[in-house]
Parts: sequence; C-alpha cells; structure tokens
Amino acid sequence: MAHEHYLVFDLETMALPWEDFSESQQEYLLRNAESETEIEKKKNEMALSPLTSKIICLGMQRILEETEGNYQPQIRAAYAVDDSLNIDIRTEEKLSTGDLCYMTTEKKLLIDFWKIFEKYKNIHLISFNGRNFDAPFIMLRSALLGVRPSRNLMQGTKFNYSLHTDLIDELTFYIPSTYGATRRYNFDFYARAFGLTSPKSEGIDGSKVGEFYKEGRIHEIAEYCLRDVTTTWELFKIWREYLKF
Repeated sequence: MAHEHYLVFDLETMALPWEDFSESQQEYLLRNAESETEIEKKKNEMALSPLTSKIICLGMQRILEETEGNYQPQIRAAYAVDDSLNIDIRTEEKLSTGDLCYMTTEKKLLIDFWKIFEKYKNIHLISFNGRNFDAPFIMLRSALLGVRPSRNLMQGTKFNYSLHTDLIDELTFYIPSTYGATRRYNFDFYARAFGLTSPKSEGIDGSKVGEFYKEGRIHEIAEYCLRDVTTTWELFKIWREYLKF
C-alpha cells in the first residue's frame, strides 16, 4: 500500500432557533413531554438532527500515508460558521493553537467539503461515530441547503462500508452493547482508557457548544473540534496497530 490519503473529521452542531419551526413542528417536537425537564431534554436533543439543527464547525485534517505506517500530515483546519457572511465569502483566521480557521456560511462550508472528494476520489474517512452521526448529518444538511454531495458517505451496509473507518464500530466489533465486552462508551472514555488526552480536558464539550456559539466564542469551539480530530487520529493509529486484521 502506498500514497493513501486519509481525512479525519468531526462536526459540531447546534439547534436551529425554536421560532424557525411551525406550530405543528413545535407540537411534534415536544409531543409527550409534560414537565419542564422533559421539554428541555427534547429541545436539547434537537442539536442531534440535521432537520432541527445546523453545522457550526467542521474540523478536518488530511494525512498522506506514503508507505505503510509512514504518515505525513497535510492540511489541517476548522471551518466555522458565521451567518452574517455572504454565501460566497470565506475568510481565513488563525486560532491560538496556530491552526487555520475558515469563517464562512454553512452552505459554503458544505460546498468546500464536497470539493475534497472531487480532488481525492478515494480519500479514506476516519471518524468516531461518523457513520451514525457526522456522515448522515452532512448528507442531509447538504440536501436541505441545496448542495449535492460528491460522494455517498452512507454507501454500503452497517457491517461493510469502504473508504471509512468509524472507530466506534471497530472498538465494539460492530456489535455495540449497553454492557459487557462490547459496551459502547463515549469518546472521552475511550480516549482516557487508551491513555490519550481527552478533547474535553480544556473546559468545553459537545453540550456546551451551543452556549459558546451564542457568546461568540467560535474560536474556542474550533479549537475543541480540532482537538477531537487529533484524538480521533491517535485512537485510529492505536486501533490499526493492535486490532486491525
């Protein structure tokens, strides 16, 4: 094997404004929720669906494997959403970590994402829970915003899909459970168990992303998203060395 390109990626999302939904949609979203706690829980869950939320940050790193096990990091950047920008605009900023952050609209972010697959037709995706969340989310948000994907990220079956390594599937051997040897843990737990730095170690996690975004702390979200990318890649290398057959 030589010259394989990998794309490690991770999404951050937040719920769309409640007032954007019709009365019937609001009723549907809160159906069977009676207490304030239940209502709040359902509203928080909106950030997990592409029909009720949007992408606010996409972190990516492209890595070239020149020969087996010889990895050469390529471009690494976060794409963060600023809805005040024109659809065609993409501005470049530097994060405190030195990483690039492109400020753009969600639609432009998606257009730029799909261009990667036009240039690198066989690029191999690496994610944590990407088949269950990130990939279908990107596909559906693209359709909702009138952007046609350049690759079907959901091609294949649950147990057999090419050009994508989803570490949650690999680490549960494709039979995730709520207990036992194939119990499914969250990303933070896997990272710490394998001796890696958890992306949550600097005071932000997925549950705080919406709050940070409303406060204008988009650079902190982008840095968190790229920490996710770093840890996903490190976890992939461990899996590949010890568990890939």
